[in-house]
Amino acid sequence: MPLPTHVRIVEVGPRDGLQNEAQPISVTDKVQLVDALTAAGLGYIEVGSFVSPKWVPQMAGSADVFAQIQRKPGVVYGALAPNLRGFEDALAAGVKEVAVFAAASEAFSRRNINCSISESLERFAPIMDAAKQHGITVRGYVSCVLGCPYEGNVSPEQVALVARELYAMGCYEVSLGDTIGTGTAGATRKMFEVVSKDVPREKLAGHFHDTYGQAVANIYASLLEGISVFDSSIAGLGGCPYAKGASGNVATEDVVYLLNGLGIDTGIDLDALMIAGQQICTVLGRPTGSRVARARSAQ
Repeated sequence: MPLPTHVRIVEVGPRDGLQNEAQPISVTDKVQLVDALTAAGLGYIEVGSFVSPKWVPQMAGSADVFAQIQRKPGVVYGALAPNLRGFEDALAAGVKEVAVFAAASEAFSRRNINCSISESLERFAPIMDAAKQHGITVRGYVSCVLGCPYEGNVSPEQVALVARELYAMGCYEVSLGDTIGTGTAGATRKMFEVVSKDVPREKLAGHFHDTYGQAVANIYASLLEGISVFDSSIAGLGGCPYAKGASGNVATEDVVYLLNGLGIDTGIDLDALMIAGQQICTVLGRPTGSRVARARSAQ
């Protein structure tokens, strides 16, 4: 299968990246990050999450962030909306696209959202109905597609089952996430091969964590399977609060460097992207998780 000529990057840093930080992050700093990512050419930025601050305190103030960012025409500014209340709050904040989150592992689903996979899917039904009524698009996430911290291996068939349900419910795209970062290129290709029998490849995305240093290899494997949408996080920020030891998402800078080397268009300015990463890492008081940014800064 030929490599795609264009890849769409879904930037999840402001949400998935920042939600695991221990220190408080101001609305101003979040707004500056989103605006810097917009300036770098990102076409999709997941800005925040409309979930109870009791569970994810770093996502408090998401409505204020949406109110203050400089929106650029053509750029999607999305948010996670795990329940109907979250959807209603997102709608009030002017969000035009929301995401819902299921797991391919029963144990992870119960630890994460305190319900079974089937129960979590049932909870999404009113969100899908409301989204259709208001003309809001919905993106689906499936976590633990290449391994679970509680169950170990997860079969591609189980991933396909959950992805198929989300797609059938009305999710225009389903992102398959290697939450604990244990996936390999071979397992990645097998998973997409199986899932694509139920959900078209052009409706699938990859979301890889770099715990074992395999994220870039897994993205290349996904490209070979015809996948052309990938989630990534500026400076490699993020992890998973429900998966002990899971390191951050693959760094957007590293993904763009890979794609540039393959001659695949993203519309993203790598230099501007690295500046955005440096800025948020200065706010957080930590070094970047991007190998490309570290190598460039050392030159």
